[in-house]
Amino acid sequence: MSRLALTDAKGRPVETPRPLAPLADTHGHINCLRDHDAAEALTRAALAGVRLLVVPLDAVEDVGGPWPTASDLLTWLDDQVERARELLDARAREGVVPPAADGWDAPDLLDNVRIVAGVHPYGADRLDAARLATLDELLASPRAVGVGEIGLDLGPYGELPLALQEEAFRRQLRLAHERGLPVELHIRDGQDDTRAHDLAARVLMEEGVPAAGCDLHCFTQGSEVMEPFVRLGCYVAFGGAATFRRSDDVRAALAACPEELLITETDCPYMAPVPLRGQECEPAMVAFTAALAAQVRAECCGVPPKQTYAALWRNACALFGLDAPAR
Repeated sequence: MSRLALTDAKGRPVETPRPLAPLADTHGHINCLRDHDAAEALTRAALAGVRLLVVPLDAVEDVGGPWPTASDLLTWLDDQVERARELLDARAREGVVPPAADGWDAPDLLDNVRIVAGVHPYGADRLDAARLATLDELLASPRAVGVGEIGLDLGPYGELPLALQEEAFRRQLRLAHERGLPVELHIRDGQDDTRAHDLAARVLMEEGVPAAGCDLHCFTQGSEVMEPFVRLGCYVAFGGAATFRRSDDVRAALAACPEELLITETDCPYMAPVPLRGQECEPAMVAFTAALAAQVRAECCGVPPKQTYAALWRNACALFGLDAPAR
């Protein structure tokens, strides 16, 4: 049986916060879901008020493995959207519809599923001519709105030499410049250091931030690490980690982030937010992160929640070159 409501670990329905503006999940790997059906996850996201989902596709990890070709991967995504449309139509016949985006001319989610494409730092050693051709094919999709996720990883699974990662990072940054596209950055430091973020900031200064924009995907550091990127005009994407009990430094960064650079994501299937932590994350759960962002900014900065929700939507649309008419 289809499960079209979010549930906790005991299978009990969990009500999502009602959004005060359209919601955007700027980074959600629905192609990596294991516990959830992708079409059902899209349906739940639409019913939670999500109006934009950006799916990162990897020219190394996704193509040639789970999907033989880029065309196969893009066709799979199209199929999930169409299946979700059927599921959403069935719910509408039962009287269950997405929340209204009052005052916003926001598209329906299923008309606004986008992709970014790139090669993660884990695959930097495989960024050859064939993979660049695959990347070109993904970026030629009408769904494509950026290059990503790209960057540097010194974490426990980042086994490649930093110099090799940097080369792939620079190569893809230059591609984004050439194509007039924004980038989504994956930057993970080693234990007790900020070397990856420090180098990433230097690379951006040397190569230039793409005119179309740049965001720090899955930001889980404090304000001091964020500050150089904010100076460069980078958006900062906060996800489920901001809701964790011990993430005071992340919430401090969220409060300090300039309103015009603040965005939300899930990075699903990873890091589900409280109160669903420990489960497989999915795009609908961005509703909890957006609610947390509004709460933090209200308590720390006196910003009305509706203002934060509006900024989150406008910023996501601005980053990806999508229309977001002012209220």
